[in-house]
Amino acid sequence: MHGFGHTEIPSTDLQKSKDFYSKIFGWKMSEDMPGYVLFKTGDSQGGGFTKETKPSQDGVVLYVEVEDIQKKLAEIEAAGGKKLKDKTEISPEYGYHALFTDPCGNIMALWSKQ
Repeated sequence: MHGFGHTEIPSTDLQKSKDFYSKIFGWKMSEDMPGYVLFKTGDSQGGGFTKETKPSQDGVVLYVEVEDIQKKLAEIEAAGGKKLKDKTEISPEYGYHALFTDPCGNIMALWSKQ
């Protein structure tokens, strides 16, 4: 009942955000409202990209679950993102993570069990 219903990611360029996240993660995009791009992540609600707030490197970090962190980091860099922290073990129980910035400057993260 108290899970996240919608996640908003700041963007300096809505088209750039739309292209990057749809290419890297396969998120489905729609532009039903002027100046706002909605995204859907798999079967979940997803969120949107907004230009009303500025990208930040402080604050909340969103983790995207992936199967292969190294492969996804290479795709991110090829699509204009930047690796900040390579694949790092959290613990045997909790898996691995890595950090990157998207083309607009938001810090985001990847997570995988292996």
